[in-house]
Amino acid sequence: QPDEVYNLGAQSHVRVSFDAPLYTGDVTGLGTIRLLEAVRASGIQTRIYQASSSEMFGASPPPQNEKTPFHPRSPYSVAKVYSYWATVNYREAYDMFAVNGILFNHESPRRGETFVTRKITRGVARIKAGLQDRLHLGNLDAVRDWGYAPEYVDAMWRMLQCDTPDDFVIATGEGVSVRDFLEYAFEHAGLDWREHVRYDPKYERPSEVDALIGDASKAE
Repeated sequence: QPDEVYNLGAQSHVRVSFDAPLYTGDVTGLGTIRLLEAVRASGIQTRIYQASSSEMFGASPPPQNEKTPFHPRSPYSVAKVYSYWATVNYREAYDMFAVNGILFNHESPRRGETFVTRKITRGVARIKAGLQDRLHLGNLDAVRDWGYAPEYVDAMWRMLQCDTPDDFVIATGEGVSVRDFLEYAFEHAGLDWREHVRYDPKYERPSEVDALIGDASKAE
């Protein structure tokens, strides 16, 4: 019998969710209710962590905290909002210890290569090594609150050690644009990003999220 259950499963690529909205809704949204219902029906006493997302805030202006209204701007974030409220509902309806961790972007070397941070760092390495000359990206003005994944995983665990279940934003409180991220990464390798980066509209989302910057005061 598990003491703790962490629901980290999802189709988690925002841009892909526009191309595969039904699959994203099934896995990211309904997948959560399947897990919650399985725990409820089994009768086991366990603590459940639901991986919510800063993308749920979407168009709501920063800084975003636990009281900020959700305004999702993608099929992915819509599915995450569904999962968020499903978790709250099971907590209230069945007295389950179920929490939402609203984590802002968190990075590590394990980040998938199709996500912008790894796309940039991998591109810098390949350009420096002479394996490619151009890096194609979409919206460079998007601002995100980027943290360190191992620290955020520790925060996930800490949520399940609380006496009572609750929902928490986890974030650094600092926003960095993709453009600034590019500049830092290329400068670190002694390169000028302007000589190598090209805009490609295929990486733009049909509805963009301009700025996600978290307020983690409650968790602190």
